[in-house]
Amino acid sequence: MNPTIELLYLIGSVLFVMGLRGLGHPESARRGVILSEFGMAFAVAGTLLHPHIVTYKWIAIAAVIGSGIGIAMSALIPMTKMPERIALSHAFGGLAAALVGVVEFYNHGHHLDHIKAGAISFEVLFGGLTFTGSLIAFGKLQGIVPGRNITYKFQNQSNIVVFLLTVAMMVTVTMDPSQSVVFYCMMFVAFLLGVLLVIPIGGADMPVVVALLNSYAGLAASATGFALGNNVLIIAGALDGASGFILSVVMSRAMNRSFANVLFGAFGSAGDSPAAVADSEGKEVREASVGDAAMLLSGATKVIVVPGYGMAVAQAQHAVRELGEKLEENGVQVSYCIHPVAGRMPGHMNVLLAEANVPYDQLFELDEINDEFQHADVALVVGANDTVNPAAKHNESSPIYGMPVANCDLAGACIVLKRSMNAGFAGIENELFTSENTVMTFGDAKVTLESIIENLI
Repeated sequence: MNPTIELLYLIGSVLFVMGLRGLGHPESARRGVILSEFGMAFAVAGTLLHPHIVTYKWIAIAAVIGSGIGIAMSALIPMTKMPERIALSHAFGGLAAALVGVVEFYNHGHHLDHIKAGAISFEVLFGGLTFTGSLIAFGKLQGIVPGRNITYKFQNQSNIVVFLLTVAMMVTVTMDPSQSVVFYCMMFVAFLLGVLLVIPIGGADMPVVVALLNSYAGLAASATGFALGNNVLIIAGALDGASGFILSVVMSRAMNRSFANVLFGAFGSAGDSPAAVADSEGKEVREASVGDAAMLLSGATKVIVVPGYGMAVAQAQHAVRELGEKLEENGVQVSYCIHPVAGRMPGHMNVLLAEANVPYDQLFELDEINDEFQHADVALVVGANDTVNPAAKHNESSPIYGMPVANCDLAGACIVLKRSMNAGFAGIENELFTSENTVMTFGDAKVTLESIIENLI
């Protein structure tokens, strides 16, 4: 390998590591993204110097097309649609890895050694299932595919059989690279496997699924690096794969559920058992006007804001920040409780509030601020649902039992901003909405917040 190329790859790899390190904290996240962008620029520059490149014509054409798509996605897709955009990006990455593997096998299949054949097979397997799995995740997030878990009898058992069959074909190709029919069959089964693995997972687990698909895409990229002898792909893919998997596990623990239960438990169903909603039966919802909500906030000395996916849908993050600033001008202490699985991807609420310039020192993780609700005058819930449901703390029949939730029910008063009484991702009624200290203000969160600001005393 050309020393210049290796040096560029080394610089790119170091920048990737530094960038990932920077993403670990909100204050350094922007710097981490910039470092990673420079790392990618060095990696691309090194690849363009590769001696095997015959002509730059098609590379230039592809770069222009890809750049156009990327710019359009960045400009046209709002922050509220980031989960969908990320799922779509994972699909593109998985497909790219799978296609590279197919081309390598097509060109050199009969001359591959066992290690390269294994790397290519692994690449196509995980690239293929990442592609279709990410498309299904995108469809669920976008509403094209039903967000509920789609199940059928013996589903887990049949999925395991299909996965083992795919692994068996991968091993066969690894041991005998001349088995081209087996290779292409494995590719098509991998595409099918991606669909089968994601359709039974309900909307409540989408943050974990997004992180896991990110891990699959990284593993496919790393295998591509082994197949092509590309060091920067190996390193970047390994970083992506490991970090995505760790994040998936962390998100599962944040919901107090095992990782296996997320993949095979069919959580987030649209139906719910009578016992799961029994605590809400016979209780009335107390509705409050915008003026009532403003009066409660005006008389508070400590307010904790709990954002959820409804805030993202209404694009209300800027209105949330304006309300916080107005309350602080009146001497109110304002904090923000960030639930680890609020929204539809890890860090969804952090990203939106940071975009609205909410100070980082006012953002608190759930475990850091949960005990403070009992000292708060008002808990303001903006579009959150399952993450504030008290049933998770005591109702063993509830599908979210054991999941840590924000203790909004312990605040002096709780104001819930919501469009309707529709259930959240888990498909169950929310006990908080009928709690004695809770009032509901219905409507678009952004419009409601702007009206509350105008009515503050």
